[in-house]
Amino acid sequence: MNMILFMLALSLALSILLISLNFWLAQMTPDSQKLSPYECSFDPLGSARLPFSIRFFLVAILFLLFDLEIALLLPLPWATQLQSPTTTLTWTLLIITLLTLGLIYEWLQGGLEWAE
Repeated sequence: MNMILFMLALSLALSILLISLNFWLAQMTPDSQKLSPYECSFDPLGSARLPFSIRFFLVAILFLLFDLEIALLLPLPWATQLQSPTTTLTWTLLIITLLTLGLIYEWLQGGLEWAE
């Protein structure tokens, strides 16, 4: 019991010593550059609350949609080892065709263009 209390007191004392040593060694002298919230090396010229273009959100949603549907193809190498690989390859071909048609449709509609 005494050994446990000794170890607890020793670890507490060492923790306090290390924390105070850390505060003493890490003295900061903040200046205007360190206190600035902007890390891109220039001051903002306008408000940070400007609205984003809807095109940005549209392209981001399209990326997520196509990215998640491509994730359906990840188990394909293991799925071809099942009893009926022709069924698996048929479904894979259907998914790839559907993704290609969706990409062509979005391209023709202008959904992938940044500037109008």
